[in-house]
Amino acid sequence: MQIKYKIISLVFISLFLINCGKKEEPQDEIRTEQAEENHDETPQTIAELTKEQMKSVGVTLGNIEMKELTSTIKANGLLRVPNNKKATVTSLYGGVIQTIKVQIGDFVKKGQILATINNPEYIQVQEQYLTVNSRISFAEQEFRRQKELFDNDAGAKKNLQSADAELKSLRTQRASLQRQLQLMGISPGKVTNGNLRSGLVITSPISGTVSNINAQIGSYVDVSSPVLDIIDNQSIHLDLQVFEKDLPKMKVGQIVHFKLTNNPETEYDAKIYSIGSSFENESKTISVHANVTGNKIGLIDGMNITGIVSLDKSTTTAIPDEAIVEADGKYYFFVQTHKKAEEHHEENQNKETKENSKTVNFEKIEIVKGASDMGYTAITSVSPIAQDAKIVVKGAFFVNAKLTNSGEHEH
Repeated sequence: MQIKYKIISLVFISLFLINCGKKEEPQDEIRTEQAEENHDETPQTIAELTKEQMKSVGVTLGNIEMKELTSTIKANGLLRVPNNKKATVTSLYGGVIQTIKVQIGDFVKKGQILATINNPEYIQVQEQYLTVNSRISFAEQEFRRQKELFDNDAGAKKNLQSADAELKSLRTQRASLQRQLQLMGISPGKVTNGNLRSGLVITSPISGTVSNINAQIGSYVDVSSPVLDIIDNQSIHLDLQVFEKDLPKMKVGQIVHFKLTNNPETEYDAKIYSIGSSFENESKTISVHANVTGNKIGLIDGMNITGIVSLDKSTTTAIPDEAIVEADGKYYFFVQTHKKAEEHHEENQNKETKENSKTVNFEKIEIVKGASDMGYTAITSVSPIAQDAKIVVKGAFFVNAKLTNSGEHEH
């Protein structure tokens, strides 16, 4: 019996000990989870690198410098050709298109023949010109005869006056017909009875590129019918839309670097020659006009562009572009520091003590970017930094990756 009671007692004691052990385990787990949660709330900002790591990836230290940078303004706009460098070609007289001597994209010079038109009515103008010429010859003879009679008291004065008026009237008609023939492209001196033309030529009023052909062979055109369009893209300029707040910074003579929206790889240059004085529609922007300089290949009227206007140079604190890293829409750089990264494991603390003399610590500090020029960017630090502070000027991307990876391993 005593042995039986002893066995029962041992069973109860064992069960009690097991229950106690189970109650303690959740408390330990809760403490661990709370510690991890508290650690998650504080992001890592200190990166530790050994000198061997810095050497292998080429991490280089330097100082914040004072640089003379050119500040810029970004603006969108369009390529435009002035109206005095565009032409809608029409015929001064109605007729049927007989030939078209150009195609879309052809470059033409001022005065070059573009098309020919036919109309029998053109012959009537030439006929009238020849008739008036003949009548003038007769009128001149009659005027001389009446003048001789009048000078010898053998003729009436009114006959002389009538002959003079007739001669002047015919000469006026001839001058008018001569001008009409010239507008038709016909030389009055070449008009003869055996050389009457029923076809006329249409010539280019400007030099430029044929951008559109509206007529075709056999179609009838009149004064109001456009035959084709010509545009001189060599006179192309920018119409930049600048916001009101940036207008005081704009000056005539400033350089604009711009790229086409559909071809961002090629950069073009322009120079501001005029600044508008009124708002464009409801956009609250002002047009700034700039002449395109240098290369104009591929530029067409109406293309959308993005331009960067170079403003005056200013001296400011700046660091190399590759010293800046981006994360979550913000910009940072790394400054050498004596601060230590937070360690949450005893093993890491022991390791830090052993290798402290071999590691270099860097603090991740947020900055605000300014103008960029010649590989440098103006910065404003969110936190105060010593003037002689050492910063990572090369290899910042690796330092940021090391910081991110170390933060993940600690969790």
